[in-house]
Amino acid sequence: MDLMTIIGAVVGLGVVIFILVVGEMAQFLLNFEAIVLIFGGTLGSVMISYPWSALRHVPNAVKMMILPPRRPDANLLVATFVRLAELTRRSGSDALAAELRALPHPFMQDCVQMILDGLDEETIDDRCQRDIIATRHRHMQVSGIFRSAGTYAPIFGLLGTLIGVVQVLRNITNPAMMGTSMAVAMTASFYGIFAANFFFLPVASKLNFYSDEEVLSRELIAKGTLCLVHGEVPWLLAKKLEAYLSFQLRNSGAKGYRVPV
Repeated sequence: MDLMTIIGAVVGLGVVIFILVVGEMAQFLLNFEAIVLIFGGTLGSVMISYPWSALRHVPNAVKMMILPPRRPDANLLVATFVRLAELTRRSGSDALAAELRALPHPFMQDCVQMILDGLDEETIDDRCQRDIIATRHRHMQVSGIFRSAGTYAPIFGLLGTLIGVVQVLRNITNPAMMGTSMAVAMTASFYGIFAANFFFLPVASKLNFYSDEEVLSRELIAKGTLCLVHGEVPWLLAKKLEAYLSFQLRNSGAKGYRVPV
């Protein structure tokens, strides 16, 4: 479970609810018409923008926010490749078959299987790069859905405000109706801004973070696989993967990884 998501949701909602309760505004924000306009309009715009093949991944993406998939860190991946290199030097590449099921990442299993199948270096590299590109594209599509929703929601909030103002002007001689119309105008903007900045855009940012982690793992696995194909000695393989990982993390600004030698 991702505790940061849970804690962030509790803190964010707690602050907003506290302000609303202290300011005695909570009862004024429960406006059904504004909720339907913001979330219904945003949903419709997203459905127009993306095909079903992309939208069907949204439930899994939301689930991933709370229960992110377990991925082996870079240290484990490098250590695994060092062990495989030592095994290959002692017993040959056929000995990798016994380690296949114990490998920590499904993509690593696919890559080692390609070595066992006797594929050449160029074919292995091409398949690895195609898989990485497809993974990055798929992740960008899903995070893009939430980013688009975060763009649409405030606009529908502004639309709700304009509708409320029009209703206020139409009922300017009827104080009771003016109050209802003004409630729609104000709450629509609140829901639009709140949904965008508290849900849609944060989800997109975290999905991008998970995507970067996954792509980096796959790139590291691809490099390690090619080192196995070349028959690199274990210490040289570790140095190459360490250098590659350090370069990627330095460019992305990420910290906290320590690659064993």
